[in-house]
Amino acid sequence: MAFSPVFLDELNNRNPIEDVVGQYVALTRKGSNLFGLCPFHGEKTASFSVAPEKGIFYCFGCHKGGGVVNFIMEIENLSYPDAVRFLAKRAGLEVPEDDTNQSQYKKKERLWALNKEAARFFNDQLKTPAAAEARAYISQRGMTKATVTHFGLGFAPDSWSALMDAMTAKGFSKEELLEVGLVRKNQNKGTLYDYFRNRLMFPIIDVRGNVIGFGGRVMDASEPKYLNSPETTVFNKRRNLFAMNFVKKSKLDFIILTEGYMDTVTLHQYGFDCAVASLGTSLTQEHADLLSKYTNEVVLTYDGDAAGQNATQRAIPMLEKTGLRVKVLRMQGAKDPDEFLKKYGADRFRLLLEGSVNQAEYRLASLQMKFDLSNDEQKVEFAKQAADLISSFTTAVEREIYGARAAEMAGLSAEVMKIEVNKAYKRRLAISKKAQEKKDLEISQQRQPRSRQLRYDNIRSAMAEENLLRMLLRQPELFDRAKTLERETFSVPMFGRAFDALRRRWEDDLSVTPSVLSELLTPEEMAHLTSVLQKPDIPLTDEAFDDCVRIISEEYRRANISGTDDLKKMQENLRRKKGYGGK
Repeated sequence: MAFSPVFLDELNNRNPIEDVVGQYVALTRKGSNLFGLCPFHGEKTASFSVAPEKGIFYCFGCHKGGGVVNFIMEIENLSYPDAVRFLAKRAGLEVPEDDTNQSQYKKKERLWALNKEAARFFNDQLKTPAAAEARAYISQRGMTKATVTHFGLGFAPDSWSALMDAMTAKGFSKEELLEVGLVRKNQNKGTLYDYFRNRLMFPIIDVRGNVIGFGGRVMDASEPKYLNSPETTVFNKRRNLFAMNFVKKSKLDFIILTEGYMDTVTLHQYGFDCAVASLGTSLTQEHADLLSKYTNEVVLTYDGDAAGQNATQRAIPMLEKTGLRVKVLRMQGAKDPDEFLKKYGADRFRLLLEGSVNQAEYRLASLQMKFDLSNDEQKVEFAKQAADLISSFTTAVEREIYGARAAEMAGLSAEVMKIEVNKAYKRRLAISKKAQEKKDLEISQQRQPRSRQLRYDNIRSAMAEENLLRMLLRQPELFDRAKTLERETFSVPMFGRAFDALRRRWEDDLSVTPSVLSELLTPEEMAHLTSVLQKPDIPLTDEAFDDCVRIISEEYRRANISGTDDLKKMQENLRRKKGYGGK
C-alpha cells in the first residue's frame, strides 16, 4: 500500500537512522558521520557509514544503501510495507489501515506468538508425571532449577498430537503449526503429527527476544540425539546462535563459542554468561558477523578431537574476517567445558580462559602436528607452509615472533625462517597489490551505476542530474530555480521520479530528505541514489545549480531533436523501399 507522506515523515522522525542501525552495528563517530563494520558482508575495516543529518546509510564495500526503511528491509529481510510496520511498532506508531492478511511481518508476528505459546506448553509439560525421565536427566546433568527457568527448558511429551491439540485449542491453525515446523505431514497418509516427541526442549530465542525455534534432546536411544526446528520463515540456523539473547547483555568483554546446548547452559550456570552455541550447523560467516556486533574477542572451546580441531581451523578465518580477535581454549582432563566445570569448577576454568592461546599460536602448533620434523623433507615442507601462514599475520611484530617460533620448532635459524617469511609476505603483497590495482582501475573507468538495470544512456546529462539532486537535498529552496525541469526532462528515469516526488513535497511544505524516497524507488535504485549522495560535496552556488539545469535541458532537447531526425530518416527509407518519392 501507499503510506501517506505525513505518516512517513513521522515514522522517519521517530526512528533516527543512527539509533536503528546502532541496534545492529557498533558505530563510531568520525566527523559528522558514523562508521562500523557492514552487517551485510564480512569485512575487517569499517566501510559502512551512517549520515544522521541526511538520514541515510551506505557501505563503500558492498554498495548497499538507503534510508532507515531500506536498512530494515535488508537486515530483517522484509518487504517495504513490512519494514514500515516494523519501524512503526518500534516507535509506538499506529499504521494506517491496510490488508494485514497480506503482511509478511504480520505473519512473522503470528508465528513468533505460536512459538512462544509452544515454549510455555513445553515448560508446563516438564512438571507433569510424564516428564519424570526428563527431570531425572536435568538432575543428572547438574542443572539447577534457576537454570531451567532462565533458559525456559521444557518437555515434549511422547505423543503424536499433544502439542498440535493444545495449540489449535488456542486458535492457531494446523497450517501455521506446519509452517513454523512444530508439526510434520505424513507423506503417505497426509496426516499431521508433532515434530518433537519425548525430548527435553531448549527454546531458541533471537536477540530481540522472539522465540524462533527449538532444539530437542531425546530421552531414549532414538536418533538423532539432538533435533532442531527446520528452516522456517522465522528461523534461520545460519543467522542465529543459541543464548545470544542473554549474551548481548553480558558484562564480560568476550564471547565463548561452544559446540552444543549443554556446554552453553553449564557455562551460564557457572557464571560465564557470555557463552553461545551454533544450532546444529557449522559456524557460518553470518554467525561471525553477528558475533562482531557484540564483542571484539571470541574464545573457541570446540572439542579436542579431530572434528573439533577441523571446526576450529574453519572458524578462525571467518571470525578474523570481521575484525574479531580469536583465542582457542585448550582443555586437559575433560573433553568439553561442561565436563571440565563439573570436575574442576569455575575458578579453574577462569584460569583456563586466561591461558587460552591466540589463533596464531594455535594454528602454528596445529601445523607442526602434521609433520615429522626429524625428516628433512617434511621439515622443508613445514617451513614453507609455516612461512605462508605467518606471512598472513597483520603486523611485523607478529611475523617476527612467530617466525622465530617456527624456526625453533623446525630446528632452523631465525634468520633463515625470516627470509622465507619475507618472501611469502612479498608474494602476498604483490598479489594483493595487483588485485587492488585492478579494482581501482575498474572504479576509475566506471561511471555507470553498478546495477545493469540502471544504465546511463546519456552520461553528460546523468552527471548533471546527480549533482542537481545532491544540491536540492542540501538546499531545497533551489527548487525555485528549477521550474523549467519536468520529470520527463531527466535522462535517468529514477532521477526524474525522485525530482518530481521531492518537488511535490517541497510545494506541500513537507520534509525533503533521501529517506522519504524509500517507497518510490526500488532497493537497487535507493542504494544507487545513496552512493551518489556519498560523493564529495560540490560547491553549492546558484551558478553551479543553473549549469546543471541548463545541461539537463540541453541534452533533453538534443535527444528529442535526434529522435525526430531518426524518425524522419526511417520514414524516408520506408518510402524509398516502396518506390515512393522518385528515384
